[in-house]
Parts: sequence; C-alpha cells; structure tokens
Amino acid sequence: MDRDGLAEFLRRRREALQPRDVGLVGLEQGRRRRRTLGLRREEVAELASISADFYKRLEQGRGPRPSEETVEAIARALLLTRDERDHLFRLAGRQPPPRRYRSEQASPGLLSVLDCCDTPAQIVSDLGVTLKQNQLAEALLGIQTGYTGFARSTIFRWFTDPDERRRFPSDDHAWHSQSYTAHLRAVHNRCANDFEAKDLVHELRRRSTEFAEIWDQHDVALRADTRKRILHPTVGLLTLDCHILTSQNQMENLIVFTAVRGSEDAKRLALVLEHRKDEAPEPYLEAHAEP
Repeated sequence: MDRDGLAEFLRRRREALQPRDVGLVGLEQGRRRRRTLGLRREEVAELASISADFYKRLEQGRGPRPSEETVEAIARALLLTRDERDHLFRLAGRQPPPRRYRSEQASPGLLSVLDCCDTPAQIVSDLGVTLKQNQLAEALLGIQTGYTGFARSTIFRWFTDPDERRRFPSDDHAWHSQSYTAHLRAVHNRCANDFEAKDLVHELRRRSTEFAEIWDQHDVALRADTRKRILHPTVGLLTLDCHILTSQNQMENLIVFTAVRGSEDAKRLALVLEHRKDEAPEPYLEAHAEP
C-alpha cells in the first residue's frame, strides 16, 4: 500500500470536484462562501457511505488499508474513470477488478465504426473470436462466425485445424504461430481471474505440441498493426495492411484490411470485393466446428 501516494491522489481528486458535480446543488447554493477547495472530506465520506474519520486518515497517509469494497465506493464517490479507479486500487494495495467480462456481442461503438468501413473489416475478441464481419471481410477471409466451442477462436483453429492455415503462405506460418501465442500470453497474464483465457491455453497445450513449445518461450506481445499476406482462392496472393482499433474495454478489436492505393494488391482486392456476392459460404466451417 502506497500511503503517501494514496493520500495525495485522494486529495487532488476531491479538490477537482464541485458539489454540483456529485448532485449536491442545494448544498452548494446554501454555502456560497466555501473555504474548502472542491468537496469536503465529510462529503466524500458521506457519498461513499464510510466513516468521515476513516476517510480523513486515508488523506493524511495514516489510515489502515481499505477493503476492496471501500476502494470501489470511494472511486464512485469521486467519479473516477476506469483508469483512475484501477490506479486507486493499486495505491491501496489491492488488485484492480476486471473491467468487464467478454460479451457474445460486439460493443456498439465498434459496430458503428464497422458500419462505416468500405473495406474488409471485422470485430474480433482478444481471444480471437470473430464477433462480427462485414460482407467484404467474409469475401476476403470466409465466414468466421459459424464455429462453436473452442473452435470459435482463430487462435485455437490455427493450431488445431489445418484448413485455418490454407489462406496464408507457408513461409508466414511460423510468424503467425509466434504472434498468436505471444498475444494470448499477454491476454492470459492481464487478469488472474480470466478463466476463459486459462481454459483456452490449457486446451491448446493439450492439443498442440507446437503451441506448447512456443508458449514455454514466454514471449508476450499484444497484436498490433502489421502487414499480412493472404492467399485468396480467386485472385491469389494479396499483401494487405492490417489496422487494429482496440475498444475501451480492451477485449475487442476492430481489424481493418487495406491495400496501398493504385497497387496490384488494390486491384486484386477490388476483384475480390466485386465478386463477394457470388462467393458461397465455405462448407468446411461447419465440418470443423468444435462441439
């Protein structure tokens, strides 16, 4: 517990708030000449439903370590952002709670951006589960939303389903394996209570010797913007830029594929998109679904 850091942070956040910010409008009007900068300690304590003396001691750097429930209550009273709340937990010597669990649905914000994309784009969870694709992404990469079980994860399919690799040149397979594994380790290490990530890692280690060997190298790196080579069954090899936009909850990414304007890749991509409506769903998707 960082007592001095906690005391300083609480004081500064309290002084940055006015009564009207927390709904104490009548109180503010009744006390036009307030000597205290921002909220009073007693007001924060009342908003957090804790003892005024306890809160006072925290700001003086001499209080006991507050419980997780108390830290959360103070964070709400001070209107802290997620990042500020996590910082408060660490100052108090507590593990920040998970921001939220994964959802089966893509977040509205990323869906809005996806709807505006005029190039292949899809929303993928941090565990590699494709939540939503536009038609252009389906034409480029095939329909990726028809899987079940562990097979919903692109990472899982990469190491367990040979068909997953057929869209990428064999020279790039080792790079993809390293990248997927380093990304999964970063997600796995982010939260001790992420049982979805733990279960995925356990199953991959059981199913894939390749994954187990790379996992034991302890490389850690979240996937970032890169250039990717894709083998399309109609137009052949495409080299595309892969742009990644991460949602605020850090559990979803919008991945956008683009080609350099005027390049041969751009011409081939245009051909893929032109014939997207004629491309039937790929039968191997259902055949390789995980029970």
